Amino acid sequence: VDPIPYDTPKPAGHTRFVCVSDTHSRTDGIQMPYGDILLHTGDFTELGLPSEVKKFNDWLGNLPYEYKIVIAGNHELTFDKEFMADLVKQDYYRFPSVSKLKPEDFDNVQSLLTNSIYLQDSEVTVKGFRIYGAPWTPWFNGWGFNLPRGQSLLDKWNLIPEGIDILMTHGPPLGFRDWVPKELQRVGCVELLNTVQRRVRPKLHVFGGIHEG
Repeated sequence: VDPIPYDTPKPAGHTRFVCVSDTHSRTDGIQMPYGDILLHTGDFTELGLPSEVKKFNDWLGNLPYEYKIVIAGNHELTFDKEFMADLVKQDYYRFPSVSKLKPEDFDNVQSLLTNSIYLQDSEVTVKGFRIYGAPWTPWFNGWGFNLPRGQSLLDKWNLIPEGIDILMTHGPPLGFRDWVPKELQRVGCVELLNTVQRRVRPKLHVFGGIHEG
């Protein structure tokens, strides 16, 4: 899908999607394009701290889009309940500000996103479009929503129903904007690639995750 200039007038009978990802709490000063539906494919924070989520939600509240649909990324640590259970138990040194949170601080952190529709292995229909969102990515440096390659990821992708118009995932399928020069490898998900191309076949697949992509 080719992008269009941000101020392009809306043709009659069209719906304009604005697709963004990996804003990492750096939304100040961003000039957002005109559009009808915002799709944000995760990593809207650095660590998923409640204060970061609230800041992102405030930013969303000031945007003019009719619908704003959001999924988590690997940086939204507090949105991944299994990750947080291990983190709190271990007081993991990599994320001290997160491991010090009490369970009541993040048990329902997604409820802070009052200005958007949050999807996690779920779907919504807006303006006639069925949109499904999922945060999972292959294991990469031990962040949130990381799963081993193979069956664990395929089990998640098998939850995606057929007939979806737009698929939102945080990470890319293998071979599509997934090259990480520092690692000298592609980090996209082959199970996601097969799911998208062979079974689900959405009209649009939106993802982010790999900054170099």
